[in-house]
Amino acid sequence: MDVDAASFARTVLNWYRRYGRHDLPWQQQDAYRVWLSEIMLQQTQVSTVIPYYQNFIERFPNLGQLADADIDEVLQYWQGLGYYARARNLHKAARVVRDEHNGRFPRTFDAVAALPGIGRSTAGAILSFAFGQCWPILDGNVKRVLARCFRVPGWYGQSDTMKQLWYLAESVTPEQQAPDFNQAMMDLGSMVCLKSKPKCEACPLKKLCSSYLHHSQAEYPQRKPSRAKPHKHTLMLLHRHGDQILLWRRPPSGIWGGLWSLPEVDDEHAIELWQQSFLSMAQTQRVIQDSVIRHQFTHYSLDISLAIIEMEQLPEQVSDEENYVWVDIEALANHGLPTPVRKLLTTLQD
Repeated sequence: MDVDAASFARTVLNWYRRYGRHDLPWQQQDAYRVWLSEIMLQQTQVSTVIPYYQNFIERFPNLGQLADADIDEVLQYWQGLGYYARARNLHKAARVVRDEHNGRFPRTFDAVAALPGIGRSTAGAILSFAFGQCWPILDGNVKRVLARCFRVPGWYGQSDTMKQLWYLAESVTPEQQAPDFNQAMMDLGSMVCLKSKPKCEACPLKKLCSSYLHHSQAEYPQRKPSRAKPHKHTLMLLHRHGDQILLWRRPPSGIWGGLWSLPEVDDEHAIELWQQSFLSMAQTQRVIQDSVIRHQFTHYSLDISLAIIEMEQLPEQVSDEENYVWVDIEALANHGLPTPVRKLLTTLQD
């Protein structure tokens, strides 16, 4: 796999000077803002990230304020972005920097990569964009550009494929102007070398791109073998007493980890048992079975049924009070909720 690294880098940098993005809100910023943007941009497009980034920075303008904040508020400002483990790891990492690095973001690769939620590519991106260091990156856009240019076989879940891509990334990243080069590669992937219908005629690398020269752009990167998406179902319980509803904090791991949601059971036959266990009372209220809504995750789909339970009176106590709370409907905005749950509750408010 021959690589003319100098020609490749020069071509990419020349294109970037004329057509690349130079005005993103996290460019030419401190390490905290670069780090935040890199975490938000994991598996999320720039156009989606920008308003979330701006709102987040307005509330948490520096690492210290993020570290001192409560995780519930952090999740509240993250809701809608998805992949909530990113927000939990961001918060954990901020506290590590505060407590173990005297509040100063580390500048060595090993120290950055050791922070929660930061892998090899993200560490390289932070050190490159925040401190001007020379590190290769390999986000989704860069993978696609390299896989097509050099016709790398296999899909990203295969170790041999990733080894080749990392070798290529290291080979073509120039020691000088590495930050500009890394941004240029991401821009090429998001603006020109698109997943479908790549704009090959506008690509500066077309004379160097092996798949273009062999008319095989559609074959790279090779896709993961497809399989049927699993289908799951849950029954959410909306306990309502006047203007108050019962919220449940989800476990820290798993889907919507750490967010507030509605209690869940497998089916309606389990409602009474759940109430006896957690509310110290049997089911004596009117139950309305609502229609099913479907939410699509990356790897499976989830059907959510809703049981509306009108409470005649509030229970004296709720088991595990740390993870259950009665909330006034008007105060829901103060709690981080999964997007489908927030939409569902907003519909009921209306």
